[in-house]
Amino acid sequence: MSNAWKIYLLAIISFLVGTSEFIIAGILDKVAADIGVSVSAAGQLITVFSLAYAFGTPILMAVSARMERRRLLLYSLGVFAVGNLIALILPGFEFLIVSRVILALSTGVFVVTALTVAAKLAPPGKQGSAIATLVMGFSTALIIGVPLGRLAASFYDWKLIFGVIGLLGLLAMLIIVTAIPQTDGEAPVPLRNQLALLKQPKIAIALTVTFLWIGGYSIVYTYISPFLLTVTKLSEQGVSIGLFAFGIASLFGSKFGGFSTDKWGAPRTLVSGMLFHTIALVLLSIAGQSPIIVFPLLMLWAFTAWSSGPTQQYHLMSLAPEASGIMLSLNSSILQLGMAAGAGLGGVIVEQASLNSISWIGATGVILAAATAATFFGVSHIRSRRKAVENSLAKTSA
Repeated sequence: MSNAWKIYLLAIISFLVGTSEFIIAGILDKVAADIGVSVSAAGQLITVFSLAYAFGTPILMAVSARMERRRLLLYSLGVFAVGNLIALILPGFEFLIVSRVILALSTGVFVVTALTVAAKLAPPGKQGSAIATLVMGFSTALIIGVPLGRLAASFYDWKLIFGVIGLLGLLAMLIIVTAIPQTDGEAPVPLRNQLALLKQPKIAIALTVTFLWIGGYSIVYTYISPFLLTVTKLSEQGVSIGLFAFGIASLFGSKFGGFSTDKWGAPRTLVSGMLFHTIALVLLSIAGQSPIIVFPLLMLWAFTAWSSGPTQQYHLMSLAPEASGIMLSLNSSILQLGMAAGAGLGGVIVEQASLNSISWIGATGVILAAATAATFFGVSHIRSRRKAVENSLAKTSA
């Protein structure tokens, strides 16, 4: 089996992991009604997941740094299956929180490990596309997993979705054993050394971009199902179709992001993607009440939002290539903190203002991310040109 197919197999498993993470947003209103809490309270299940992911992943990756990568993938999928089965078997909001914490920790380890394995399997110069392929797996969760989960929850108990995902997680372990080669771990890096990377201005700024970008996205996406039901006034079937359209566009967006990064570079891809992301959210605020217009707007939003994912991850790896695994782990943690902040702020907005306000606030976060990224790349370009001129003058004088 070629390395390209192995990367696609990792992407398929990423689809499964992504479905378990994203499905809550697709069935949020049903979960809230079943366990007897408000929609904004149920939205905090996403906050809990993101916080556990953000703080737990760096610790677990540091502890398991020397572990052979295929074994680590298997362990993470085993814990992932347990987390899903807890959601199926044990009742109540408290056990659902426990399930989300376990899923967050296992998902974090799997995602970071799979990204590093895919980057090593990719040929030189194609790492951006390899990362985009794995991101495509998550996008496919939005295309197929979330709308199918929404549809299934309309006919069956929503808990059954997690039971099926858990069983498929066990099947994924078999695929890993038979298809993915063993890959050496890395030298363990103490957490204080990982955090020391944050003292480097270029890395701190890049991670700030991740936080603002995904925070703005999360404010809106966490409550997209209630938005479509209440503001746009779509039917159950209409919401499933809307989520399906969103997912298809996110698939093309992530692939375009990887292609554009390889062809035109991270700066142009990242800044332009975030600008269009902002425009999409503003348009959703203005015209989201129209059932006809909302579908192309959802697709524009998904395409532009997901085009930034592989670009930002590749950019961060390029800032510290000798510590690519750590950079991916830090970025995943900051991304999840942004998700938690977005879900939390979105809950406050829904309670205190209205569902229609979330896209305005989300757009503000994304445009701040675009401005930060543009400033960073602009300053870096000026410094690079100045250094090139200085080197040229030094050679001339010599």
